[in-house]
Amino acid sequence: EVQLTESGGGSVQAGGSLRLSCTASGYTYSGACMGWFRQAPGTEREGIANIYALTGRTHVVDSVKPGLAISRDNAANTVYLQMNSLKHEDTAMYYCAVTTSYVSDCGRKLVAAANFHYWGQGTQLSVSS
Repeated sequence: EVQLTESGGGSVQAGGSLRLSCTASGYTYSGACMGWFRQAPGTEREGIANIYALTGRTHVVDSVKPGLAISRDNAANTVYLQMNSLKHEDTAMYYCAVTTSYVSDCGRKLVAAANFHYWGQGTQLSVSS
């Protein structure tokens, strides 16, 4: 059974930093695309970053730049989301997801949620202003 487990969320003051982690179990595919999404109350889920596991090529959407970086540790089957200079509007539930096939746009542009086959349960980030 494939499981994605996010961790690292919590409450932080504006201007602070946080690193989210997502560890995959029961699944290893070096050509996968791993992505981070977030959903704030009353809004739609939005993709914010993705990484091509094989090469480490990354894409971060402009709306969250700068201050956000995605990385991975293939040996640990883990993807990270480093978030700096946090703002109140970063408050959301953060989800990681992984594909089961190669996605050519991974690491180059936003990859739609429909391409991702497995999802974590989410980790909540609350930023107080």
